[in-house]
Amino acid sequence: MAWNEPGGDNRDPWGGRGGKDGPPDLDEVARKMRDRMNSIFGGGKKGGGGSSSISIGTILVLAVAGWALSGIYIVDAAERGVVLRLGEFNKITMPGIHWFMRGIEQVETVDVDAVRTVSHRANMLTKDENIIQVELAVQYQIKDAQDYLFGVRDPDYTLQEATESALREVIGAIPMDEFLTGGRGEIVQQTKTITQGILDQYGTGLILTSVNLQDPQPPEEVQGAFEDVIKAREDQVRYKNQAEAVALDIVPKARGDAARMREAANAYREQVIAKAEGETSRFRQTLAEYEKAPEITRKRLYLETMEYVLANNNKVLMTVKGGNNLMYLPLDKLMQGREGSDAQAGRDLDSAVDPGSVSGSRDLPPARRSSDRGEGRR
Repeated sequence: MAWNEPGGDNRDPWGGRGGKDGPPDLDEVARKMRDRMNSIFGGGKKGGGGSSSISIGTILVLAVAGWALSGIYIVDAAERGVVLRLGEFNKITMPGIHWFMRGIEQVETVDVDAVRTVSHRANMLTKDENIIQVELAVQYQIKDAQDYLFGVRDPDYTLQEATESALREVIGAIPMDEFLTGGRGEIVQQTKTITQGILDQYGTGLILTSVNLQDPQPPEEVQGAFEDVIKAREDQVRYKNQAEAVALDIVPKARGDAARMREAANAYREQVIAKAEGETSRFRQTLAEYEKAPEITRKRLYLETMEYVLANNNKVLMTVKGGNNLMYLPLDKLMQGREGSDAQAGRDLDSAVDPGSVSGSRDLPPARRSSDRGEGRR
């Protein structure tokens, strides 16, 4: 029950009485509070003035000690402490225990080891005026705590805007096919270089650690056409691989056939040249003998030619002066060579009529062969 309720204990907690006694005495309350403070801080009641001076000094010492202790702060290993004096940058403190003047100085700690990530997605225009949706993820750290806090108003937002600006600059300089077919590594490197240059120029105190370019996506309005293009490009790669496989199978064979044909041609050339040289040498030798004894050489050549021709014939046609021609047919030879004899007989007959067509007579000049035939008829 409360002290001032009816029927209760109406004793005033400050030493007075409620009800008839009226409100508490303020002087009495102040005196009791002063006594309690003196008892807490070691004051006595020996003299009014001495007790007051000791209590105030003790309070001041304790207040200064509390103020000094409140200025102690600890900077972790991954942090840097930025000390401001009257709102102006003063210094940067490294990891460890430090002290600042509270009320005059202010300390802000910045984590410089943490890796932060910012992602950005936007529709961008390529060099060949195609729209493509690009998503870029950037990881960065704080390299300068002072620039990070005081260089720009919002470093993270500045990083996002600088990244988008750099990416638009790079993508706007290349066609879409180059972007889709393997030029992403160069795009990422150029974007990182340009973005870091912008951040350093603005003094953001940030450093990029990695830039990751996600798979590009077309806008929803052209999603179907974009998929058709990708499928066509995949078909192109597949057909190209198939063609290369066929080429790898055909080209070596063709090269082998070509080499074999070249070798055969070279061999045939050497054979023809050697044969021509031999015939030329034989003709020159015959010509030398002919120039020494024309009539004897002519008869010898004629007899050798007829010997060669008649040795392979199974029919002989004899010319009789003043009478009919007589054909001699060896029956034993005809019986042995019955098969194919008619065709062979025709060829032999032609050879007997025209000895100049026989290979053995090729050593003779055309004019000499004609004269030989005339002499034989005589």
